Amino acid sequence: MEVMANDYDTRGILRPLVFRLHENVPAIVREVLLERGWTEFDKKEQDDADWNLYWRNSPFCMTDHHGIKPWQRLNHYPEAIRITRKDYLARHLKRMKGAYGSALYEFSPVAFIMPKDYVKFIAEYSKERQSGGRRRSYWICKPVDLSRGRGILIFQDVKDLAYDCTVIVQKYISNPLLISGYKLDLRLYVCVTSFCPLTIYTYEEGLVRFATEKFDLGSLDNVYAHLTNTSINKYGASYKKYKEGIGCGSKWTFSKFRSYLRIFGVDDIVLWQKINNIVILTLLAVTPLPVASNCFELLGFDILIDDKFKPWLLEVNYNPALCLDCSIDDTVKRKLLHDIVELLNYKQIDSFRHNQVAGIKTGRRQMPWSTAGESATKETSCLLNCQKCTSASSVQPAIHKVAALTRKTARAHPRKTLTSQLREKMNMPKTSAKAETENKQPLGTGVSPHKSAQLSHQLPTPDLCNYKLTTCPYFISDKDQRPIPRVGDFVLIFPFNEAVLQASRDGTNIKSIIKEISKLVSSYHHNSRTQRKV
Repeated sequence: MEVMANDYDTRGILRPLVFRLHENVPAIVREVLLERGWTEFDKKEQDDADWNLYWRNSPFCMTDHHGIKPWQRLNHYPEAIRITRKDYLARHLKRMKGAYGSALYEFSPVAFIMPKDYVKFIAEYSKERQSGGRRRSYWICKPVDLSRGRGILIFQDVKDLAYDCTVIVQKYISNPLLISGYKLDLRLYVCVTSFCPLTIYTYEEGLVRFATEKFDLGSLDNVYAHLTNTSINKYGASYKKYKEGIGCGSKWTFSKFRSYLRIFGVDDIVLWQKINNIVILTLLAVTPLPVASNCFELLGFDILIDDKFKPWLLEVNYNPALCLDCSIDDTVKRKLLHDIVELLNYKQIDSFRHNQVAGIKTGRRQMPWSTAGESATKETSCLLNCQKCTSASSVQPAIHKVAALTRKTARAHPRKTLTSQLREKMNMPKTSAKAETENKQPLGTGVSPHKSAQLSHQLPTPDLCNYKLTTCPYFISDKDQRPIPRVGDFVLIFPFNEAVLQASRDGTNIKSIIKEISKLVSSYHHNSRTQRKV
């Protein structure tokens, strides 16, 4: 049963959603949330739990996860470092390759962790040198816990290898796909809304990052020819210059890149299927992480494509850069953040931020209706804690009584937000298959993201009786209790079929999931067209 918005006034009851930012969070996060009508947390005026989203660059303490409330989200999952630190990732992928074979886990270059694996690396290096007629490999050395291209060394002779911290040494992909002679890689945005059950969304739009000087194996120390990091290339002499085939700067969108590939007859759909499989197989390697609710992880997967159109995983980034270095950054990252907020699936009830254990008082501030006196507090507390509603008539009088204590004038038909529109759409009677096809629209689209979350006093009143501390995960659809298939440009890639969905519940049956992925890989290998070299 859902209480209708026009039954009573909500002006004094509902409040805006509140965001809380830790130091050094990129400015665009604040900008986007303010655009959506949110307000910023004020620790002097609000209770510690009086917020809906807490965003920070560093991991949260486990106490933060254990104390999470139903109306709150954290932007990090516990122990996500297992996948984002280069040496940890290499170990996990090596373990999965040993357990499930190299046929699937061949997307990561051979890696050695130094100094621990120095003897193994020298053995591999010497073996290659002694094999006659075989082209000598190039190697890349990267510090395990640094980002933005810092401390990277590319070499061919082991005498040039030098390091003063823990590093990972991998085979360097010496035959990358080039566009007009320039090396490129992809920054793919991935949002994991749960590791148990594993639930993965990839963002359809993303960044293609170019080196700003032409690729040259004869000049291994030229970072502008071999590294695609914008943090490095923006200081190069060619960054702002027009580069034939590339343009100014060093970035394209995925949309432009995929259009370019199609011009040359490349099957970009098959390529993206392979990339999605890399994402799934990589995340399976660290599943499950510690159980935690109401959190998510935004990851940046760096993918390199070689000249045979094979995608390779380079690394996975924690806190992928959200700074705006160019107009393409703004176009991609601003909408990305808007779609993340949509993916977090806030309900109208989340604006209440009430504590069912302590009643309606949330700390220094009380809920507006609690200021009307003890009688209002008791009525409201009783209403919020009710576990079962037999009919609308048994609930609405109590609601009217509480509302009457907190207002003198009524306002009917408050403005609807995207959330309420989607909820109404989900509850509409089913139409014919033809009409449904004509009217079908992806969840989270059709309304400007800048207007999709207005101030909460404009929201219709939520169903208080169904809001419990044991609510369903936020990423599950109210309609069918399954992960939402699409939100904005976020597309669900895992679970991808019924068998995988069942294998992900009540623990993760990785063996069964791997079997389904193998079937998927076989099918698109069979159907893929011959790709031509760009």
